[in-house]
Amino acid sequence: MDVKDKKVLVSGIARSGIAAAHLLRRKGAEVTIQDAKTEDKLDRETLNRLEEDGIELYLGTNPDDIIEEMDMLVMSPGIPTDLPFVNRARELGVEVIGEIELAYRYCKSPVIAVTGTNGKTTTTTLIGDILKAYVKDTYVVGNIGNPFAEEVLKTTEDGAVVAELSSFQLETIDTFRPKVSAVLNITPDHLNRHHTLENYIAAKERVFENQTSEDFCILNHNDEVTAAMAGKTKAKVIYFSLDKELEEGIYSDEKSIYIRALGYDEKVVDIDELKIIGGHNVENAMAAIGCAAAFGVPMDIIRRVLKEFKAVEHRIEYVTTINDIEFYNDSKGTNPDASIKAVEAMKRPICLIIGGYDKGSKYDDFVAAFKGRVKFAAVIGAVKKIVTQTLDDAGFTDYKTAETFTEAIDLCYENAEPGDCVLLSPACASWDMFDSYEQRGAIFKDYVKRLK
Repeated sequence: MDVKDKKVLVSGIARSGIAAAHLLRRKGAEVTIQDAKTEDKLDRETLNRLEEDGIELYLGTNPDDIIEEMDMLVMSPGIPTDLPFVNRARELGVEVIGEIELAYRYCKSPVIAVTGTNGKTTTTTLIGDILKAYVKDTYVVGNIGNPFAEEVLKTTEDGAVVAELSSFQLETIDTFRPKVSAVLNITPDHLNRHHTLENYIAAKERVFENQTSEDFCILNHNDEVTAAMAGKTKAKVIYFSLDKELEEGIYSDEKSIYIRALGYDEKVVDIDELKIIGGHNVENAMAAIGCAAAFGVPMDIIRRVLKEFKAVEHRIEYVTTINDIEFYNDSKGTNPDASIKAVEAMKRPICLIIGGYDKGSKYDDFVAAFKGRVKFAAVIGAVKKIVTQTLDDAGFTDYKTAETFTEAIDLCYENAEPGDCVLLSPACASWDMFDSYEQRGAIFKDYVKRLK
């Protein structure tokens, strides 16, 4: 793609937008980067680096007045695609793409793309570790926190890219075609942005829309929505199933994971050999096996890395034990379904921290999962009223609300007894109190370690 001397507007001064702007400059484009935040709300050092690279800043407002001057608009995933200036760009014939699509157009390596509501980060990281053990030039990018545009010019024909993709990132692809795609599961999420579940599913399905019969698509057989996607892709479908033996695919019983696909018919690994816990992580492991095997990684390498792999930071991450009370950081549990899996993975009675930014989720199923598992809950954040009402309706009375995050941690510690665990799994995004779920998890870990 030749962008030399073209006028390109990048929307959003966060990691993806910054990486896209610098990539475009390296390719000779005239770049303007825009953000609705004013200069005083943005990092001055970042702005200096953008200006030093010859990138114009357009701050504090939407770019309605300059969009007609542009040849291309590159969207950061956090920017809604139905804003008036975006619609205006389309009307004017300005090409609208996202950072993932932009980077893909310069990518020399085949891509493995992972999406779904939950498990993306663990699965992507695991696939990345497997590929790194087989392919020298492997880059793990996307929603995992490493912009594709930041790494793409390092890619080689003999390398590999493993990309975690959110629904927001998939909204703005065009030619993006992974060699292997995976859709792990679908539960309602980000409905404040997508408005309907159907729109959310349609965004996820874009991961395989450009694939052909030469490509592979890994799908969860146990999830009705993902199982039905087999009829919508031209790629060769490989199913995985947590509890059903498959004639062709990857499956598990209570003890082991097996593969009967891609030229294999054998046991891959015993579940008790895995260092990641919970049924959802068995699913993540099966998806990773499918992606890596479809890419051509030998099974002995897949097997070895599976046995070595430890939990991703902020995803059911063991922190410490104090007075025989275990502490787990599951700050990556940003929706109810993810947090249900965390609750189900715990082997001890739970004192739970729940709450945060309201994404339009419902919490009835999450609270229903408390039975026999959660003994106490500390409720925080913008969803406090919604969550407490759900708890009241369910007859769960062993909870207290907290004004601050540290107060919630203290409440759980006070209500925990030896043999219990304290679990941060908020079932909500972090944006009401924190910059990110990573910051929330880091603060949790730091505070807990000082409780000793």
